[in-house]
Amino acid sequence: MNTDTPEPVIQTPSRKRWLVILPLICLLAVGAYLFFIKTPTKADKTKNSTPTPPPTAVVTLPARKSDISVYLTGIGSVTPLNTVTVKSRVDGQLMEVLFREGQTVSKGQLLARIDPRPYQVLLTQAEGQMARDQALLKNARIDLQRYRDLWAQNSIPRQQMDTQEALVRQYEAAVKSDQGQIDSAKLQLTYSRITAPGSGRAGLRLVDSGNIVHASDTNGLVVITQLQPITVIFTIPEDSLPLVMRRIKAGEKLTVDAYDREQKQKLASGTLLTVDNQIDPTTGTVKLKALFPNQHNELFPNQFVNARLLVEVKRDSITVPTAAIQSGPKGKFLYLVKSDKTVELRPVEVGESQSGDSAITKGLAIGEPVVVDGAERLREGSKVEVKEPGQTRGRTSKQGAP
Repeated sequence: MNTDTPEPVIQTPSRKRWLVILPLICLLAVGAYLFFIKTPTKADKTKNSTPTPPPTAVVTLPARKSDISVYLTGIGSVTPLNTVTVKSRVDGQLMEVLFREGQTVSKGQLLARIDPRPYQVLLTQAEGQMARDQALLKNARIDLQRYRDLWAQNSIPRQQMDTQEALVRQYEAAVKSDQGQIDSAKLQLTYSRITAPGSGRAGLRLVDSGNIVHASDTNGLVVITQLQPITVIFTIPEDSLPLVMRRIKAGEKLTVDAYDREQKQKLASGTLLTVDNQIDPTTGTVKLKALFPNQHNELFPNQFVNARLLVEVKRDSITVPTAAIQSGPKGKFLYLVKSDKTVELRPVEVGESQSGDSAITKGLAIGEPVVVDGAERLREGSKVEVKEPGQTRGRTSKQGAP
């Protein structure tokens, strides 16, 4: 029985050589991979390095001393002192209209005429009746004198003389009544001439010539509104009332400025006239009335305005532009530029504001430079470069957004 035995593996010299070289080639390949992949290139070094940011361009202004005016603002409307609806006081046909719409009329100026002929007839009748009664009165007085002479001679009884005296008094009353009729007719004639009851601006004509007008008409002929002077009624919070009343009791004349709806254009200046006698409980405000000369008709009736009441002027206040004041979680603060061209965050307390400036009541000294433009790009200790106004925007566009 033959048993197969495995032949022994014979390793030749070339096979032994490859067993040694092959691991060395693998080690060299791994080393080369690690060297070229992990070693950063010059571009990578440039990309990963963080360059030092350039100084931020800002505009600064020193804190200065100035006066700050304290105003109370309120919403109001223009209200004329007098508004009159001109009506006819007699009935008749409107013969003539003598005013133009929008015309400024003066007190007593003739505006329209109503047909006066019916009232002229009444006047003539009253004068004729008076002439008749005067003639009767004259004759009764003559007879009374005769009766007195006859009674003195005991020629007539006393009763006849008394009756004549009563007749004289009756005619005297009739003459007096006739005089009243004449005066009434003359008054009706006067009312047929419609005049302006006051000075002001005439509105649109409500009745044309030729129409029959009555004293009971509700619309009237025209509405006349006084424009000079004119008032503004506005409201302020009830908490501000004590400050206003102190100024009024001291005899001061408080100035009131009227601004347009957007509070950009000043329309007119006047003085405070009076304060209402009660507070509105639904709104917590009180009404004030200011008087304006309105020489050039800057204000118009029922116009909406924003009123600003000057109640106090704070002298020698430390002020900075309002744009320099920043808001943060801890309140208001400013950025101050130090001598080493870095900024310091300075907490401050802000007071009143006026015309783009705000008063700083605490935290700032006069002359300290504060950042008024470019503060949105700053942090505590940021490097800055002080520029003239108008240059920061150009520098920001070149540098790009931070």
